[in-house]
Amino acid sequence: MKNVLDTFLHDNVALVTGAGSGIGRATAEKLAAVGARVGLFGRTHDELRDTADAIAKNGGNALVLEGDVTHADQLDNAVGAIEREWGRLDVLVCNAGINGKWAPLEELEESDWDKTIDINLKGTFLTVRAALPLLRRNGGSVTIVSSVNGTRMFSNAGASAYATSKAGQVAFARMMALELARLRVRVNTVCPGAIETAIDDNTQAQHTDELRPEVEFPEGKIPITGGSPGTVEQVAAAILFLSSPAASHITGAELFIDGAQSLLQG
Repeated sequence: MKNVLDTFLHDNVALVTGAGSGIGRATAEKLAAVGARVGLFGRTHDELRDTADAIAKNGGNALVLEGDVTHADQLDNAVGAIEREWGRLDVLVCNAGINGKWAPLEELEESDWDKTIDINLKGTFLTVRAALPLLRRNGGSVTIVSSVNGTRMFSNAGASAYATSKAGQVAFARMMALELARLRVRVNTVCPGAIETAIDDNTQAQHTDELRPEVEFPEGKIPITGGSPGTVEQVAAAILFLSSPAASHITGAELFIDGAQSLLQG
């Protein structure tokens, strides 16, 4: 498969949101390693710069694009910069997201709900819409990073806004898979489980223990590893596959990357 990926992605152009850390950074580095030129979009310049430097150190080509996925004009500017720099876009990875506030419904403020939905769901919509004028020229691949939460697992108490945003991403991806098929643009979703990232840093858990039903899970909540979370590289490898010609007949699909965690805890 490596030769196929090399052939397909050499000189192709990708845009990855949330590319400064975690799954976004791992995906950007993996795409660059097989020959893609990668636009790095995110809110933190220093993190994006670190990702770009790591890609350059390994002989890759990356463009830092600072911005916020909740602002359509900033996404339009980023896509415009990609067009001026490279003249095309073949691969889009919608990864930017937050966990937000996890709390009982009566303690969840409207602003908490709006922030999570805006970044995770509205941000996905705005990103795909901004990228479409370039993607439609030659066809391409869109991969949306959703979650097992809200799709196959509902045991994380208080995560109502987060789970709703993630379920919405899957529905949006299915709609786009049909709508954009005539343009030869494939749209798929990856749904990671517990992954070693820094996303917990933007989680505000408040009084969630009292919401949990009295259930005792067996030891090792992630069966395939005996309990250890997955890695960002494992998620990035799945995204790379979905972006490749090896997945040319796959669209509208959800790929769960959780070591069977959601089957045990759903």
